[in-house]
Amino acid sequence: MQNASSDPKKPACGCCGAESSGPSRRGFLAKTAAVVFGAVALAGPVAVGLFSFLSPLRRTKQAGTFCRVATLDALPADGTPRKFPVIADRTDAWTLYKNVPVGSVFLRLVAPGQVQALSVICPHAGCFVGFDAAAGDFVCPCHAARFDLDGRRTDKDSKSPRDMDALAGVEIRGTEIWVHYEKFRTGIAEKVVQS
Repeated sequence: MQNASSDPKKPACGCCGAESSGPSRRGFLAKTAAVVFGAVALAGPVAVGLFSFLSPLRRTKQAGTFCRVATLDALPADGTPRKFPVIADRTDAWTLYKNVPVGSVFLRLVAPGQVQALSVICPHAGCFVGFDAAAGDFVCPCHAARFDLDGRRTDKDSKSPRDMDALAGVEIRGTEIWVHYEKFRTGIAEKVVQS
């Protein structure tokens, strides 16, 4: 008996009892349906995994936080500023760092129970401002800009685009000084909080 596929007179479609040597339509549809249903079933777990993996990148950053910086008895009564580190928790995407230095501030007792806080970061280029006790003012070592005790520029031709950044959120809680610490963009005249 001769095979149907080798007989040129018999079609190879399978309608006449002849067997086809190629894939059947029903087999193709079954495989296609299996691939589509498998992809749909896999899409859910993949989406949840991507959402969980990328969630730290979607989080909005907190502009600042209140931190305990010092106690009132640590400040000189004569109003001389002192530099204090700001210790807080810092989150970097997926990693949480507990109690690390995030910056520094100058604190100054301006009246009984009233404290002024200034950022140590120079608004010009981000250098760390120091206090010159002999001159009684702040000085930036990078470009020699000078600021008075309130953080105002003393030279009208200063390279600093603005006065030192005062931190508005200062609270006295008992004998502790808490500061709402924020960093600001450098090199611009406006005081803009860095995110």
